[in-house]
Amino acid sequence: MNPKLNKPLKLLIIVLIFAAGFFIGNMGSSYAENKNANIDIKTFWKVWDILDEEFVTTKHKDKLGNEISTSTETEFDGLSKEERRLYGAIKGMVESEQDPYTAFFTPQEAKSFETEIKGSFEGIGMEVGKKDGVITVIAPIIGSPSEKAGLKTGDKIIKINGQTTIDMTVDEAVKIIRGEKGTVVTLQVYREGVDKPLDFKITRDIIQLPTLDKSYDKKTGIYTIKVYSFSEQVDGLFKQAMTEFVSTKSDKLIIDLRGNPGGYLESAVDMASYFVPQGKVVVSQDYGEKKQIENLRSSGYTLLADRKVKLVVLIDGGSASASEIVAGALQDYKLATLLGEKSFGKGSVQEYIKITSKTGLKVTIARWLTPNGNSISVSGLTPDLLVPKATSTTIQQIKDKTDNQYLKAVEFLNK
Repeated sequence: MNPKLNKPLKLLIIVLIFAAGFFIGNMGSSYAENKNANIDIKTFWKVWDILDEEFVTTKHKDKLGNEISTSTETEFDGLSKEERRLYGAIKGMVESEQDPYTAFFTPQEAKSFETEIKGSFEGIGMEVGKKDGVITVIAPIIGSPSEKAGLKTGDKIIKINGQTTIDMTVDEAVKIIRGEKGTVVTLQVYREGVDKPLDFKITRDIIQLPTLDKSYDKKTGIYTIKVYSFSEQVDGLFKQAMTEFVSTKSDKLIIDLRGNPGGYLESAVDMASYFVPQGKVVVSQDYGEKKQIENLRSSGYTLLADRKVKLVVLIDGGSASASEIVAGALQDYKLATLLGEKSFGKGSVQEYIKITSKTGLKVTIARWLTPNGNSISVSGLTPDLLVPKATSTTIQQIKDKTDNQYLKAVEFLNK
């Protein structure tokens, strides 16, 4: 088993809970008493009793004895009535916080989520978040069905399988989009600059998350590291890439974080440690009024020693979370030139906590600040050199390093 799953996961990378607390208390927990004297838990049990006495279940028999069901497949399938009500109450409480990245997972959802963070799952392969209250594509995963279908960073998803996404949480959207290999999901999206909504019919597949590519161009003398995600493998792979970079004796480096939706916080700090001096703050975690700000500091790796490196970091609207931590630190310390487009602006920390052996809670525990104290969540990162991606840019051009943003970085490093 992966050791990182044996502790709460901090990912870069949704009620009536009083009822849940009381219900658990009835099963022997210390939460049996009201947590808040102003809340009368009797209200919950009154509703519970009315449901028992009056509610007509969606699964019943007609006069001929045929079973009738008006329900559709949900995350509550296979659960007892008591479990459905308990989990529904917890979900309602969590959703009342109105944070798109905080969510309670039923056994079915928890299993799916834990599979995803290990790096393999079935779906269409893209990271989504909420931007201006709308479910938005942060970045399609390279080689995934979503990328092949033509979805782009910034696309606003307005319908999933004909269902409107208004008031839908991120995790609710993900649950509908994800599904078994070979099945189809339809998305309707709004794309800036296009008059009418675009419809996509996409066949789901097994998704493998890529981590990193590296290359050295002897002609330009530039070494490039393309980081797709801050997964569990990125620390070792980035170290290998940096070691290879040093062996080339090049002093020109491009780190491409475009379309990188993030991942492990620890990996972002580790990556920044190759450039940020030891002991310097890489990122600060603001826990609000709950506790003091926590500063995460550089390990100060000496692989580059006193070597001067001219560094460009490529970012765009698909650069989020851990990507913004690395780029923000390098920008604040003037160790790199950020080139491209404004980043997504997902500057929050989610911790995954196992509530029971089968259920879990993904909860926002802090907000990120760059070393200069700028909030990543407020507006994302603005590049030093603003270079909008050409509208004609293709995925193949990005892979081949022939797109206009990459070529601009090459021009900058060689001038």
